Amino acid sequence: MTESYVIIGDGIAGSSAAETIREEEPDADVTVITDEGEALYNRILIKEFAKGKLPEAPISIHDEEWYDERDIDLDLNTFVTDVDADAHEIHTHESGTYEYDKLLVATGGTPTQLPVDNSDADGVHHFWTFQDARRIAENAEDAETGVVVGAGLLGIDLAAVCAAQEVDAKYIMRGNRWWRYGLSLDGAEIIHDALEEKGVETVFESGVDRFETDDDGHVVSTVDANGETYDSEFVGVAIGLNFNTEFLQGADLKMDNGIVVDQYLQTSTEDIYAAGDITRYYDVILDEYAQNGSWGSAKEQGVVAAQNMVADDETKEFRWVSSYSITHFDFPFLSFGFPTLGDDECERKYSDTEWRRLAFKDGKLVGGVLIGDIAPQGNYKDLIRREAEVSDQKDVLLEKEFDPDKLALPQEQ
Repeated sequence: MTESYVIIGDGIAGSSAAETIREEEPDADVTVITDEGEALYNRILIKEFAKGKLPEAPISIHDEEWYDERDIDLDLNTFVTDVDADAHEIHTHESGTYEYDKLLVATGGTPTQLPVDNSDADGVHHFWTFQDARRIAENAEDAETGVVVGAGLLGIDLAAVCAAQEVDAKYIMRGNRWWRYGLSLDGAEIIHDALEEKGVETVFESGVDRFETDDDGHVVSTVDANGETYDSEFVGVAIGLNFNTEFLQGADLKMDNGIVVDQYLQTSTEDIYAAGDITRYYDVILDEYAQNGSWGSAKEQGVVAAQNMVADDETKEFRWVSSYSITHFDFPFLSFGFPTLGDDECERKYSDTEWRRLAFKDGKLVGGVLIGDIAPQGNYKDLIRREAEVSDQKDVLLEKEFDPDKLALPQEQ
């Protein structure tokens, strides 16, 4: 009988899974369900669109014809209400019931809303979908003042939008630096200086108490935790994600800040897999459970999950070293692996715009951050994949022109 594969979510994880299934099983029934109104687009490039640097055209990856050509059913604007794992059925709000032999959940998350007054006011934005980017671009283009909240990798995208759209913006952070879990003060100061050069003022040791609105319900100012008031016709908030798992309550999946899967992307429920940033997966390199929201990681997870679904047996492990880059400044920025984990670290500053930090666990390199010079990334990622114990050779690792051949490694590694 023909196997029926259903994928919930048309991000890069879901789309790459659908393509892989079709390649592996030419005669299978493949259906992709998404609550969005458009097919797969490049989530990396939507920030450039919001900055006014790109038109819409280059951002779309797949149009609906792409799915038709591969005999993949794409159902847009389809809202899943629940999954009956025993009956192998997916129920939707208005689109009927879908039956599956194997199911992949790749629904990602929804940005977390600040728990303060008027956090849902007009002009308060979260940055996740292409439609979000359109609203952000329209508002930022007209706004003169703004506030950004969230000192992480998504928050800085909103700060860059303000800079590009010439919005006089304040960047409010709870701690004493941007991305305090990944950078020391030496590294973060490079980012702070770059933000200031672009006209974004950093505000540390603060937070948001409330937003104030005009009579039409549009945000006009932000009151921070210290009682300071900042004019803000535009507000961008990026304080994390709530994972879209409500519809899975009856599927008996193990959850832990997302869907728990093994190294094969298999959930705790038979015939249900998960991929993308919604997953808390077993990382075979770290030897512990982890999460990763990078584009490359989600794409590879979709491929691996699909291969295991089609094989009807867990045959391929997800083994991946991710990276995430920021391109908003005159210098490059790249994080790789898990720079916020580990029990040891080292760092070095080479110039006003060049800095490097490496994180170790049990003597092995597990992640790092490169500012100004990202050329060593390939060698560092190779060391992570090899699970080489190198924490006792920090001086060699931090040489400006890092040469992995100078490392003393056991022959078998």
